[in-house]
Amino acid sequence: MGFNIEEELRKLPGKPGVYLMHDARDEIIYVGKAVSLKNRVRQYFQSSRNKGLKIEQMVPQIARFEYIVTDSELEALVLECNLIKEYRPKYNTMLKDDKAYPFIQVTVQEDYPRVLFARRMKKDKSRYFGPYTSAGAVKETIDLVRKLYHLRSCSKKLPADQGKERPCLYYHIHQCKAPCQGWIAPEEYRKQIDQALSFLEGNFQEVLRELTAKMEQASEELRFEDAAEYRDLIESVRRIGEHQKITGSSGTDRDVVALAVDRDDAVAQIFFIRDGKLIGRDHFYLRVAAGEERSDILQSFLKQFYAGTPFIPKELMLSDEVEEREILEEWLGRKRGQRVYIRVPKKGTKEKLVELAQHNAQIILNQDRERLKKEEGRTIGAVKEIGKWLHMEPPERIEAYDISNISGFQSVGSMVVYEKGKPKRADYRKFRIKSVEGPNDYASLEEVLSRRFRRGLEEDKGFEKLPDLIMMDGGRGQVNVALEVLKNLGLSIPVCGMVKDDSHRTRGLYFDNKEIPIDRNGEGFHLITRIQDEAHRFAIEYHRLLRSKGQVHSVLDDIPNIGPGRRRELMRHYKSLEEIKNAELEELRNLPSMNERSARSVYEFFHGGGS
Repeated sequence: MGFNIEEELRKLPGKPGVYLMHDARDEIIYVGKAVSLKNRVRQYFQSSRNKGLKIEQMVPQIARFEYIVTDSELEALVLECNLIKEYRPKYNTMLKDDKAYPFIQVTVQEDYPRVLFARRMKKDKSRYFGPYTSAGAVKETIDLVRKLYHLRSCSKKLPADQGKERPCLYYHIHQCKAPCQGWIAPEEYRKQIDQALSFLEGNFQEVLRELTAKMEQASEELRFEDAAEYRDLIESVRRIGEHQKITGSSGTDRDVVALAVDRDDAVAQIFFIRDGKLIGRDHFYLRVAAGEERSDILQSFLKQFYAGTPFIPKELMLSDEVEEREILEEWLGRKRGQRVYIRVPKKGTKEKLVELAQHNAQIILNQDRERLKKEEGRTIGAVKEIGKWLHMEPPERIEAYDISNISGFQSVGSMVVYEKGKPKRADYRKFRIKSVEGPNDYASLEEVLSRRFRRGLEEDKGFEKLPDLIMMDGGRGQVNVALEVLKNLGLSIPVCGMVKDDSHRTRGLYFDNKEIPIDRNGEGFHLITRIQDEAHRFAIEYHRLLRSKGQVHSVLDDIPNIGPGRRRELMRHYKSLEEIKNAELEELRNLPSMNERSARSVYEFFHGGGS
């Protein structure tokens, strides 16, 4: 996003808070607190200070930073500790410990779901419970749930792996019903999972009643070992229910949601409070209609966010009133399984917490507005500039093509797509060249373009959307190939070539039979360069993948007495498969790695009926 550290340093507020350092992969590598964010964060980038070895190693890796403003240094300290527990940054070694907030994960998306220990929630289809107050509580709960409902603990992929191995020990000690053998139907297993989910949601009483009844019956039948086992299970359920409650059943969990709005942009900031501790935060950028009411924006966000999150707190504290407050409370209460309260604090510490969230939302909105402005210049602005050079409307969809081969062997083609100046990778396509032998890029391009646009005319899925502009990696020759293909298919789509100079740098566009000079300092030029590089990268990547994984079977692979080394030499020495076919026996003998036997094998393969 073009994060300018010097520029962002000047914007830092002189207030207490927490700062987070990100590396080039956008991973958080350090979290710290400050009495004054402005003074503390600047210190990292001042060369005159003696920072110590750890900081000197870290600073060159910082690609960007972000921060959260707090009301006090103590508040910053609490938040710093919790963020370190959540992210475990590489350079926070001094505060590193194992007391992260773990979760229980139920893989409900599987045919035979499992109950697992998880360090954090992921955006998958599993259900998560927690966070727990300790890793020990999570492990104890998982062990109990597996025993109570006879759930599998293995990592087998079922039903694909059914019957491949013998049932494990847990089946023989009656703690699992061997879904790995198919001895329990998915529907019956799902009932056990539903009971486990109910237990994890805090419904302990039904389990206690069932276990108590089984214990009493076993005792009456003089099965004292079974009775003792049920007694121990009852004790475990009570202990978990009373002392190791999942945070979801606690009355001290709340989310603080605040909104910052500016014309058609908005940011919703959420503070997550669990067991009275501020354990993290997140923000969401919203694009809204001009003039839309704050309450409507917030209400829309609440519906979208809580429809997808696996955890619903007992209380939501909002920055604004929402019109559908009662129906939202009812909806959230059903998802949680307990009543949920929506409040808009008007005084006291709760109001200050909402104000803090709103202040941070406004800071983020200001930052995002500047970033979006820069991003729009790189994308929409660049497309407009290209349209201006070509005297056409800004092309919304651009397709670019490239060919990759090694001396004509196993040629492949790539198609990359940019929409509104951004890559649309879901629409990228790869092509194996089928009709062309040898290093003939023009013929290969003709095949690729013909296949792509025929499928477009037939409205094949993934090809039905046609481009507003086609960009070829090259000049007049490549452009004419594309125009000829389009003419034969009855299509009229503008085509331009991305022309490079002798140093392999883009110098201009070939369009309408002339080369158009372009501003090398403009965003349009940078977008063209990105498109050209992306088309080339995608083709090369596909070609390497085919070669490295042996997914393409070359004709040369079938020649007896010719191993990988001799195949490589043939490919280096001859420009195409056709040249190898036409090579004389004496010529083949003279290759450094060839002997009489291997040279004759190649010659007879192509001339003696071997192929």
